[in-house]
Amino acid sequence: MPGLTAYAGLLTHGRPERGETVFVSGAAGAVGSIVCQIAKIKGCRVVASAGSPTKTEWLHRVAGVEATIDYRANPDLDTSSAAVCPEGIDIYFDNVGGSHLEAALGRMRQHGRIVMCGAISRYNDANPAPGPNNLFLAVTRRLTLQGFIVTDHWNKMPQFHAEMAGWIAERQLQWQETVVDGLATMPDAFIGLFRGDNLGKMLVRLPG
Repeated sequence: MPGLTAYAGLLTHGRPERGETVFVSGAAGAVGSIVCQIAKIKGCRVVASAGSPTKTEWLHRVAGVEATIDYRANPDLDTSSAAVCPEGIDIYFDNVGGSHLEAALGRMRQHGRIVMCGAISRYNDANPAPGPNNLFLAVTRRLTLQGFIVTDHWNKMPQFHAEMAGWIAERQLQWQETVVDGLATMPDAFIGLFRGDNLGKMLVRLPG
């Protein structure tokens, strides 16, 4: 399911073209890490945001992205995104929302596409947070903001299986899992998703 989310979201709604710049937030997660690698396969320059040196190192070394932002070490995302995307962003794949979305809006190029997959930074807000204060840029820069749910795209499963199997066989795609042991660890593992504890998919391994 995370793989199909990445595949359908990027290719159907992002419509990447060779040479474009793709910015991915939550880039070390199960969806974001695959988005980064599919964008690379499609010939794009990929900039990835994640929350630790371990994650940004994995994104460089394994996923092959050109630039990363450690948003915990560099919380000024406007400055960080300008430094790594000096010529702007063509596609933003949003898994985080909040300040990431606002910073991306500020760097979007004319006719850019924002693929709205998730907003994990906002899921636990006690009160609704204000929206991006620069949303009007969607008008002046003629942007497309498209939300989607993976179940919209079950019909793409045969094509997804065929292409992904080929990329995996050619070693163009890698993935990572964070595994914790025992049913008792499940609540903390779930909360850990919101802390950003996971690299790749978070899994709970049950005793055999």
